[in-house]
Amino acid sequence: MKPLTSEWIEKAEGDYASAQREFRARKLPNYDAACFHAQQCVEKYIKANLQEADIAFPKIHDLVALLDIMLPIEPLWSSFKPQLRILSSLAVEVRYPGLTADKDMAEQAIKICKSVRKSARLSLGLS
Repeated sequence: MKPLTSEWIEKAEGDYASAQREFRARKLPNYDAACFHAQQCVEKYIKANLQEADIAFPKIHDLVALLDIMLPIEPLWSSFKPQLRILSSLAVEVRYPGLTADKDMAEQAIKICKSVRKSARLSLGLS
């Protein structure tokens, strides 16, 4: 595995841990942060897969756009597209006044994150 791929994975795992921690907090859980970190985990895992495959990608945060770049090497991932739209929406909209994530929204974000993370890790040869 390439060193930069490993760095992307390390960053993704940090976001995964942060999303889980915020979601599970008994005192003052930050569901907005759980949604944001779930999105960040997925973004970084997609970028890790692109990096490992030597596929250049722009400095963007749009999960669907990143997925489209990745589809030539992982065509079955096209099934994630609706979920990635939802995850992007959950992560972005709650960062600004007007909408605050609740437990159900955070649970949905983490569920999507876990599903994509599992596929990304398998693609990279990780358990």
